Amino acid sequence: MKTSAADTNNIPDSSQHFDVIISGGGLSGSLMALSLSGLRDHNQQPLKIAIIEANAVLTESSASFDNRVLALSHGSANYLNNIGAWQHLQQHAEPIQNIHISDRGYYGKARLYAEHHQVDALGFVAEMTHIGAALLKTLSTKNHVTWFTPDSINEIKWQAEKVNVELHSGIKLSAALLLACDGAKSPCRAFANIATTSRDYQQTALIANVATSIHHNNIAYERFTDTGPIAMLPLTASQNNSTELGKSAKNSAGRCSLVWTLTPELADKMLNLPEHEFAEQLSQSFGHWLGNITHVGKRVTYPLKLVQANEQVYHRMALIGNASHTIHPIAGQGFNLGLRDVSDMTEVIKRALLQQQDIGAFANLMQYGKARGQDQKQVINLTDSLVTLFSNQLPPLVAGRNIGLKVVNYLPSLKNALVKKTMGY
Repeated sequence: MKTSAADTNNIPDSSQHFDVIISGGGLSGSLMALSLSGLRDHNQQPLKIAIIEANAVLTESSASFDNRVLALSHGSANYLNNIGAWQHLQQHAEPIQNIHISDRGYYGKARLYAEHHQVDALGFVAEMTHIGAALLKTLSTKNHVTWFTPDSINEIKWQAEKVNVELHSGIKLSAALLLACDGAKSPCRAFANIATTSRDYQQTALIANVATSIHHNNIAYERFTDTGPIAMLPLTASQNNSTELGKSAKNSAGRCSLVWTLTPELADKMLNLPEHEFAEQLSQSFGHWLGNITHVGKRVTYPLKLVQANEQVYHRMALIGNASHTIHPIAGQGFNLGLRDVSDMTEVIKRALLQQQDIGAFANLMQYGKARGQDQKQVINLTDSLVTLFSNQLPPLVAGRNIGLKVVNYLPSLKNALVKKTMGY
């Protein structure tokens, strides 16, 4: 069901009650709604779910889902398959069959192969627009999910047995539970006065799609350089990508998504270089694993910060995805971490329903907070360690990380642990 701000006059009763209100209809919000859509209440009826989204996502999906590329772990792809979205995404998701990790100018290298772990792919690479479209297409069959878009929250009032939400359109909603899936600058988090802890990495991610003279052969590259780590992720040969990369891409063998971590000053310089000069600089830093960089798509930069909410839950409210945490992209775990937020919240609500408990009770929400704490801590510690280790050129750290890469490459127990974490298990 769709409801827009313009439809307010057509609603007989402007105060509506739901089981769950989801603030934000982007990736986290759509994923959360879809994950909950299979649950039944105490009367064996589907949960009534409201999604509030400021952008006109149902008619202009690009408003909420941009062209950035995400790495999906094997576990995330399985989850999307279980909730029915993978069938709409699979053709747009390029498998990662091998991962090559190297340190430019040094001997340390590690190689991870899907076939060594009895899987067809360690993960997948897909554009946010395609992931969002797959989620929306799957959600469109769920009649018990109501969208309020374009609209946003004007006020939240918490009561003992429910949470009341007033939208800027004047529509009033209430629910047993409010889930904040509204991004790094979460309005819900602000309404609840939940403080955050942040760390500025003093780094910027430069992102672009590039065409190469050698096909990627489903290899994801993580290349550490003295100017910052470079990730080259395999992309599908879709019509959208071909159009974006232009006519010169027709002479190219493959296409990759580039994520280049740089100092802010160097990122600005690279952003404004002519295309051929940028391609030369990239080739010098990355090397010629993929031959020549034959074309560069639109370049975009993002400052990199770690932001963590000091609390995961509030009275009848919980934070999901980027509302709870934004992390460095060095290990490609941001979306996968948020997906596990969704999975754990779904399990908490499922248990509460089975035991005929209040799904918004604080004791149940604390189970979610406890479940997420360890996973989030491990992933954040991992990314922080990698940023420190591979952004520093001090000789002891350089020697240590290269020895470490060699050890990982030749010690099965360590490699298996790394692959398991990479695959999202």
